[in-house]
Amino acid sequence: MDQVLLARIQFASTTIFHFFFVPLSIGLVFMVALMETMYVVKKKELYKKMAKFWGHIFLINFAVGVVTGIIQEFQFGMNWSDYSRFVGDVFGAPLAIEALLAFFMESTFIGLWIFGWERLSKKLHLACIWLVSLGTLLSGFWILSANSFMQVPTGFKMNNGRAEMTDFFALITNGQLIVEFPHVITGALCTAAFFVAGISAFNLLKKKHVEFYKMSLQLALVIGLIGSLGTAFSGHTQAQYLVKTQPMKMAAAEGIWKDTQDPAPWSAFAIIDSQKRENSFEVNIPYAMSFLAYSKFEGSLKGMETLQKEYSKKYDSVVGKGTNYIPPVKTTYWSFRLMVGFGMAMILLGLAGIYLWKKEKLSNSRLFLKLLLPTISFPFFANTFGWVMTEVGRQPWTVFGLMTTSDAVSPNVPAGTILFSIILYILVFTILAGVMIYLIIREIKKGPEIHHNVGVHESTDPFSKVGA
Repeated sequence: MDQVLLARIQFASTTIFHFFFVPLSIGLVFMVALMETMYVVKKKELYKKMAKFWGHIFLINFAVGVVTGIIQEFQFGMNWSDYSRFVGDVFGAPLAIEALLAFFMESTFIGLWIFGWERLSKKLHLACIWLVSLGTLLSGFWILSANSFMQVPTGFKMNNGRAEMTDFFALITNGQLIVEFPHVITGALCTAAFFVAGISAFNLLKKKHVEFYKMSLQLALVIGLIGSLGTAFSGHTQAQYLVKTQPMKMAAAEGIWKDTQDPAPWSAFAIIDSQKRENSFEVNIPYAMSFLAYSKFEGSLKGMETLQKEYSKKYDSVVGKGTNYIPPVKTTYWSFRLMVGFGMAMILLGLAGIYLWKKEKLSNSRLFLKLLLPTISFPFFANTFGWVMTEVGRQPWTVFGLMTTSDAVSPNVPAGTILFSIILYILVFTILAGVMIYLIIREIKKGPEIHHNVGVHESTDPFSKVGA
C-alpha cells in the first residue's frame, strides 16, 4: 500500500466532510442575523420565528462541524508531521489566532444568543448573532490565510531547512488570500441559501406553514442569486490570478498539453489521454480562455509540457531531478467544469425564482419547487469540486515551490495504520452525519411554532437529549 496516497486520501476525506459544515455555518448564521435584523426593524413576529427556527438548525450544523474540524487538526501532527515541522512557524500562527480569537468569539456569543432571547434587549441580542456571524468570517479568514501560504508562499525566510515567518502583514495580505476569501464566502452564502430554499420548497409543496416558508424562500432566493453571482465574479478574478501564480494548474484545468496558445480557447469538453499527453477529442470556444484570463481576446496560456521544462529548471534543485510537475489532469480538468456547471445552474435557478416571485407565482409553481429539492446539494458539490481542483491541481506540491507532498508526509506511520484510521474516520463521520440528519429532520417536523412559543432555552435545545 502507498503510504503517501493513503495519507492524502485520509486528509482529503476528512477535509471534504468537514467542509460540508463550514460554508453552511457561515452562510446560515448570516441569514439568521438578517432575519433577526428584520424582526428588530420591522417588528414582525414572522421574522422572529424565522430567526429562531433557522438558528436552531444552524446550531446543529455548527456543533457537528466543530467535531469534524478537531479531527482534521490532529492529522497535522500525525500523518503530516514533516510538513508541520517545515512550515509550523508560519502555518501555526493563523491557526492559533483562529482558535483563540474567532472560535472563542463564536462560542461565547452563540451561548448568549441561545439563552438571551428573554433576558437581553432586542438590540443587544441582535448584536450577539451578528458577532457570531463576524466570528465565522474571521475563522474562515484565518484558515484561508494558512491555505493561501501553501498556494503562494509569502512573508517568510528559510532557516535550517524550515520556513520561518518574517512578515505577518504579508501573510494576511497574500494575493491568493485576497482572491480566495471572497470566493469561499460567496460560496457559503449559496450553500445556506439553497439549503433554506430546498427545505422551504418541500414544506410549501406540503402546504405547511405557508407564510413562514414563503418568506424564507424569498429571502433564500435573493441571497442565493447574490451569492451565485458573487461566486462567479470572484472565481473569475481568482482564475486570472492563478494564470500568473500557478500556470500549471490552469493549463491542467484547460487540458493544454504542448503548445503555448495565443489567443487561447476555452475547452468546453475534452477526452484526455494522460499517457500520450494529448486530448483525443475536444470542443473549444475560440478566444474565450484568453478573455477569461486577461479580460481581452488575446493573451497566451502555456502548455503543461512547456511548463514542465520551466519548472524542472527552477525547482529540481529543491526537490530533485526527474520530478513530474504535471498534476492529475483529468481530475483537475473535470472538477473545474463540474464546479462551474453547478455554479451556473444556481445562477439560473436564482434568476428563475426571482422572476416567479415578481410574477407572484413562486409558491404555486410546483415544478419550480420540486426543482429546488435536489438543488440543496448543488453548492455542496460546487464547493467540493472547487477544492478538489484547487488542491489536486497544485500537485506535486504541498507548499508550492518549497515542499512536495511526498516530503510532507510522516515517514514513520505505517500504511496499515493509516488505512485503519481511514476506516475508523469514515465510520465516525457516518454516525455524525446520521445524527445531524436526524436532528435536522426532527426540527423540520416540529416546525417553526414550537420555538416561537417557548423561546430557545434548555428545554427545547436539540443537543440536550443527545449529549452534544
